[in-house]
Amino acid sequence: MAKRNDREQAMCRNIKPLFNFDPPATDEEIHDAALQFVRKLSGATKPSKRNEVAFERAVGSIAACARELLDSLETSQPPRDREEVAAKARARTAIRFA
Repeated sequence: MAKRNDREQAMCRNIKPLFNFDPPATDEEIHDAALQFVRKLSGATKPSKRNEVAFERAVGSIAACARELLDSLETSQPPRDREEVAAKARARTAIRFA
């Protein structure tokens, strides 16, 4: 099971958690996460002209579903502070690449 979790984390490491932040995730952040997801699934960072419409439609659909999900989720935990989470991420990166 641990190997699966490691693989899942590595697979989409550019997609950041967006739930339970103060302030809440913006539409732009959700769109960016949806774009990363579609890029990962398709294996392409930029679609060909032939696939551009399908690619953009997928990004829009996933972004809409993600917004609905984030708006529907509930938690008893206090919202996380964006700056604090970002500082922890920078510290982990500094240690990893030191």
